[in-house]
Amino acid sequence: MAARSTATQWSPGRPDYAVLILTAVLTITGLVAVYSASFVIGLARFGDSRYYILRQLVWAILGCALMLLAMRFDYRRYRALAIPIIFLTIVALMAVLVVGVEGGGARRWLGIGEFTVQPAEFAKLTVIIYLAAWLDGKGESIRSFEGGLLPFVVIIGFLSGLIILEPNLGTAFIILIITVTMFWVAGASFIQMLGLGGAGVVAMLLLATMAGYRADRLTSFFNAESDPAGNGFQTLQSLIALGNGGIEGLGLGASRAKFFYIPESHTDGVFAIIGEELGLIATASVLLLFILLMFRGYQVANRAGDRFGQLIATGITTWITVQALLNMGGITRVIPLTGVPLPFLSYGGSALAAVLAAVGVLVSISRYGAQPFDVEEPQPRRVVRRRSP
Repeated sequence: MAARSTATQWSPGRPDYAVLILTAVLTITGLVAVYSASFVIGLARFGDSRYYILRQLVWAILGCALMLLAMRFDYRRYRALAIPIIFLTIVALMAVLVVGVEGGGARRWLGIGEFTVQPAEFAKLTVIIYLAAWLDGKGESIRSFEGGLLPFVVIIGFLSGLIILEPNLGTAFIILIITVTMFWVAGASFIQMLGLGGAGVVAMLLLATMAGYRADRLTSFFNAESDPAGNGFQTLQSLIALGNGGIEGLGLGASRAKFFYIPESHTDGVFAIIGEELGLIATASVLLLFILLMFRGYQVANRAGDRFGQLIATGITTWITVQALLNMGGITRVIPLTGVPLPFLSYGGSALAAVLAAVGVLVSISRYGAQPFDVEEPQPRRVVRRRSP
C-alpha cells in the first residue's frame, strides 16, 4: 500500500534569500532614516531625541518576529483560516470607528496610552489572504456577473467603506488596487476590469473632492505655487529638500527640511529627507531596491504551485510596490500627495510590522509553493525472478 504524506511530513524548500536580503536592507535603511528625520521633532515634542526611533525599533523587532513565524508557517493553512481572519478584521475596523484613538482629525487606532495599533495596516494582509481563498474557490465562475463581479464589488466596497470612514482614503485606495489586480490575475474578463476601472476612478475622484483636506491636496498638486505658505507648503518644501540634496546630499543628519519645513518629516515625508541628506544616489538606490523586491515578489507568484499562493504573492507584491510608488510619487510631485507611508522606511509601528509579516508570508510561498500539499509516494518496484530451466 502506498504511503501518503501527512500534514506533519513537509520538507519545505529554501526561502527566497533575495527577498529576505532586500527586506533587511530596506528595514535597516528605514531605521537610520527615521532617526535622522525624527530627532528634531522628538526633542521638540517630548524632550527626547530618541523618542521615535526607540518605538520604531521595538516595532521592527516585533515585525521581524512575525516575519520569522510567517515564513515557517505553511501558507496553505491560511485557506482554512481565511473567514475567521476577515471576521476579526471587520470587528477591529468597526471598533476603530466606535472606540478608536483619535489623532490629527482621524480615528484610526486602537490601544491604551502610548501603545496603539492601526488595524487598517494589517487589513491589507488579511484582505489579501481572504480574497485569495475566495477567488481560488470561485474557479471559472469568476468571469460571470452574479458569481464574480457583483460579490467582489460588495466585499471590497464594504471593507473599503469602513476604512474610508476613519477617514483613510490612501489605505482604501491601496486596497482597491491590490484587490483589482488579484481579480485580474484570477481570471476576470476585460469587460469586468474595464467596468471596475471606470467605477473606481469616478469613486476616487468624488471622494477626493468631497472632503476639504483632500481637495487641498489636489490644489497643491496642480498649483502649489499659488499658495506656497498654505496648501502648497508641503509639496514645495519636499521639492526644495530634494533639490538641496543634489547628487550626493548634504550629509547624514544635515537636513534642514526636518526643522519643521516638511510637516511630519519622519512619516510620509521621509523620502524627501533621504534625498536632502544623501542625494539622488540614495533616492535612486531606494527606488532600485523596491524595483528588485517587486521583481522577486512577482517571480515568487509566478513559481507558486497553486493559484492560492499565486494570488497571495501577487497581492503582497502589488501592495508594497503601489504604496512605495504612491509615496515617492507624491514627494516628487508626480502625483498628488496621498499621505501613505513609505514601506519599511517611514515611521509607523503598525505599518512596519504589517509589511514585515506580509514578507514572511511571501517567503513562505517561496518555501512551500513548489511542493504539492498531498503527494502520493511512489511504490517500490517488485522484482520477479524467473527460474532457469
